[in-house]
Amino acid sequence: MKGEEWYQADDVAESYEDKRFSRGGRIIDRREKQAVLDALGPVEDKDVLEIACGTGRFTVMLAERGADIVGLDVSEPMLQQGREKARSAGVTDRLEWMRGDAARLPFPDDHFDIVFAMRFFHLADTPASFLEEMARVSRNRVFFDTFNRFSTRSLYTWALPMGSRLYSSREVDRLLSDTGLELDRADHDWVFPYGFYRKVPNSVASGFRWADNAVGATPVGRWLASVSYWSATV
Repeated sequence: MKGEEWYQADDVAESYEDKRFSRGGRIIDRREKQAVLDALGPVEDKDVLEIACGTGRFTVMLAERGADIVGLDVSEPMLQQGREKARSAGVTDRLEWMRGDAARLPFPDDHFDIVFAMRFFHLADTPASFLEEMARVSRNRVFFDTFNRFSTRSLYTWALPMGSRLYSSREVDRLLSDTGLELDRADHDWVFPYGFYRKVPNSVASGFRWADNAVGATPVGRWLASVSYWSATV
């Protein structure tokens, strides 16, 4: 897994959200959370597993909406940040945190209603093995996002500290087919790269986001999108 040691560092966990979701990054955070809610639908009393939950920004959000959720991550410092967030939100009774390997999930087949992973597959060296495990333990839905190969993401991937795996639509279709998943919904977004939004104030980012959405709504928007959200049924 790319960046595994980097993500487990204490100082990375402590500053993770401040670095990525302050300034214009708040727009990214809101959009990603909405993408999760749109794909998963009502989650009250459903059993949910989040792979690579990190500091728990999605995990806690779904617990607040009534899900019984397990957050799994390889980084203990990230999980500790999630525990503190859950305590602040008053949802510790609906959450379980586990340190584990996403390629060997410690759960029986068909254990969860929903299994999802956000901001994960760009780090996966063997994406098929991870998706197979997600499909194995889900009895209903699998949801994940990817960075797209033919997009602005490719322009700055080389500058990231651990690189980034990019996917074509054909590759995602093959991954879904090979794991027996049926695509239910796909949304494509973000013409401007994430790195740009994080570097500018929120007020400036909002204007570019308006332009981003306008371009995305055109016939070429799908092909320029740097991020795709994939929702599939088992």
